[in-house]
Amino acid sequence: MSFPLLTATAALPALGALATAAVPAARRSLAKPLALAVSLATLGLALAVAVRYEPGGAAFQLTESHAWIPDFGVRYQLGVDGVGVALILLTALLIPFLIAAGWLDTRGNEEGGERSRPYLALMLAVEAMVILSFEATDIFLFYLFFEAMLIPMYFLIGGFGDRAHGGDDEEAAARQRTYAAVKFLLYNLAGGLVMLASVIGVFVVTHDQLGAGTFSLPEILQARADGELALPADTERWLFLGFFAAFAIKAPLWPLHTWLPNAMGESTAPVAVLITAVVDKVGTFAMLRYCLGLFPEASKWATPLVLALALVSIIYGALLAVGQRDIKRLVAYASISHFGFIVLGIFVMTSQGQSGSALYMVNHGIATAALMLVAGFLIARRGSRLIADYGGVQKVAPVLAGMFLVACLATLSLPGLAPFVSEFLVLVGTFARYPAVGIIATAGIVLAALYVLVLYQRTMTGPVKAGLEKLPDLRVGEVLVIAPLIALLIGLGVYPKPLTDLVDPSVERSLTEVEKKDPAPEHPAATDGSWFGYQPAGGHEQADAKGEHK
Repeated sequence: MSFPLLTATAALPALGALATAAVPAARRSLAKPLALAVSLATLGLALAVAVRYEPGGAAFQLTESHAWIPDFGVRYQLGVDGVGVALILLTALLIPFLIAAGWLDTRGNEEGGERSRPYLALMLAVEAMVILSFEATDIFLFYLFFEAMLIPMYFLIGGFGDRAHGGDDEEAAARQRTYAAVKFLLYNLAGGLVMLASVIGVFVVTHDQLGAGTFSLPEILQARADGELALPADTERWLFLGFFAAFAIKAPLWPLHTWLPNAMGESTAPVAVLITAVVDKVGTFAMLRYCLGLFPEASKWATPLVLALALVSIIYGALLAVGQRDIKRLVAYASISHFGFIVLGIFVMTSQGQSGSALYMVNHGIATAALMLVAGFLIARRGSRLIADYGGVQKVAPVLAGMFLVACLATLSLPGLAPFVSEFLVLVGTFARYPAVGIIATAGIVLAALYVLVLYQRTMTGPVKAGLEKLPDLRVGEVLVIAPLIALLIGLGVYPKPLTDLVDPSVERSLTEVEKKDPAPEHPAATDGSWFGYQPAGGHEQADAKGEHK
């Protein structure tokens, strides 16, 4: 029997969470090095997963399968594809930096030392559940951890929130944290309940057509490929909507996004990164794996609506980011815009778009982590999240300002930095099939330059703001937290091939499942007045009798 590497990768942070929580109060100083050591060991296992994964091999690799609840067709079944491996690596990479950043925030603080045990235990618990979500190939198992991660996240937001409220009293700050945590929980629980109905629907349909109900994703995909499973159009569309609603909330996609600015604004900087760079990626990953894999025809049917929602997210998020006065909320609205690009790349259903989307999930995570952690160090020094309370920081803290600048430029997808490759591929894939959509999405790039450069100009340039004359620069420990992220942004911007080689085969399989091919590289503009569609002409994509592009 081979070593259960996928189980070990998720079990280690879960056991680390229990061990961290169990550290005696008298020895609470051990909690931080223990949690950091566990997160680094988990990163080692994630690297082992990446090394053993063969990009050109089977669709799901390193598989594990054990009976769990046989009467209901539920199995403990794990396996990874290229996109899953990339996101496991992202998760395992970021957690050590988030733990180290939280460690620096509470250094020398007795209350922080006492509170660090549950705080770190909850972060490791979230890591375990997110990794299992990327590994699960049983739909019910995925659903279980998709929902379970909400509990530790609720306590991280509500119990360990940001205390920089620009003069607000602690009681008011506590109410805001509680409101943000409850809103996060209710939104995501509502989406999960809708998804549960669709999960049950999948079991019922497979039971009726295959003779035995199953939640196994590989079995369902194989049954569809063999013609043994064929969902009626109306049934498939309803099931798709149940899954998509839950994933759109998690992503988050407009208009189901409103929980994110509150949650990120009221969280500590490491928890804000955990939300948008790690947890939210489960939603976009699941769109690619489950929506397109389980419901290919419904995905094509819903494409015009999803593209419209993605475009609104891109423009709406960017416009609201421009008008923000709070640094954290600005990053939150910028992330909503970026998630719009990710969803756009998935549903344009081209190889470039979906490859760009998969890369965007990873690169956005690294860029947002760098930006939010530097902003967190800055906010901790000043005690305020308001942009107006800063100015001239580059004169008194040049290292901080320099790293903040690189993180800002990555956020606006400057060529040479990792997010540029992702955004470029998404736009190329979009223009190839939906030129009008690509034109509108490009406006998001212009707006990103506006809100990012205005943020930097107002906080870092100009005369030094009163009270900032003695603002300390980044300490060595803080530089060691941020510098590797900056190096990754530059390295993956110059040489993204390792990531593209990892995700491209999975993207090709995704397109095969929805029976889509890339359109011809040259085509005339649409002549039928369709805003979201592409009208094939003369020797390019041909439409079948149902009007579907093949």
